[in-house]
Amino acid sequence: MNHPDVEAQVDAYLDGELDSIDAVELEAHLAGCEECGRFRDDRLALRAAIVARFPRAQAPDALRHRVRDALRTAAAPAAIRGRRAGPRRAWRWLALAASLAVVAAGSWRFAARHAGSELLADEVLGSHVRSLMPGHLTDVVSSDQHTVKPWFDGKLDFSPPVHDLAERGYPLLGGRLDYIDGRPVAALVYGRRRHLINVFLWPAAGPAGGGAPLLRNGYHLLHWSTPEYAYWVASDLGLPELTGFAGLLQAGDSAER
Repeated sequence: MNHPDVEAQVDAYLDGELDSIDAVELEAHLAGCEECGRFRDDRLALRAAIVARFPRAQAPDALRHRVRDALRTAAAPAAIRGRRAGPRRAWRWLALAASLAVVAAGSWRFAARHAGSELLADEVLGSHVRSLMPGHLTDVVSSDQHTVKPWFDGKLDFSPPVHDLAERGYPLLGGRLDYIDGRPVAALVYGRRRHLINVFLWPAAGPAGGGAPLLRNGYHLLHWSTPEYAYWVASDLGLPELTGFAGLLQAGDSAER
């Protein structure tokens, strides 16, 4: 690249280490620099590939050595204390070794899930910030859910639910196509006074549930899954109001099922 300083900034941005002002300035540069934009896209693709192909957790060498040492230690008193005492002590060591293995495997699985969630949050935040640049917010501009919803027909392999929340203070502004987690997704745009809210959704790949709110570079991120869809919501709106908005979306989905 001809802009090594931008390369470092992109990595810091994707790691959530830039403040909101620097992030907006970087996005402005990326929007006008094709080479740096490609570098950003390559970094996002790499992160998505890491999540998709995260290797199976293997017990670390230190744990294997501890298990072997425990078994060797258990074998020595067995020869001295006789056939009855030895097996009991050996079984205790085996139980301890098994417990350590379970804890290690669980820790690795948790780390893998956490890494995947962090990378996905980075993608969502990046898409939200990009949408705030001029000309990036909507592909279809309308406050009518019956205009926005059919616009996605033929553009996605699913039909996203679109709710009219204007009477509750969150008017629909439009929608667009976006690309998150290695696939095309629907992005619905709502307003709240002078704040913009991006709602990203795609077919769910796991069980229904939710996660704790995240704060990145001054933006709040909410995420949850229904039996049908995975949702991410991003905005600089205050967390209480954004949580209330998410509740309206969830209630609308429940009413349609």
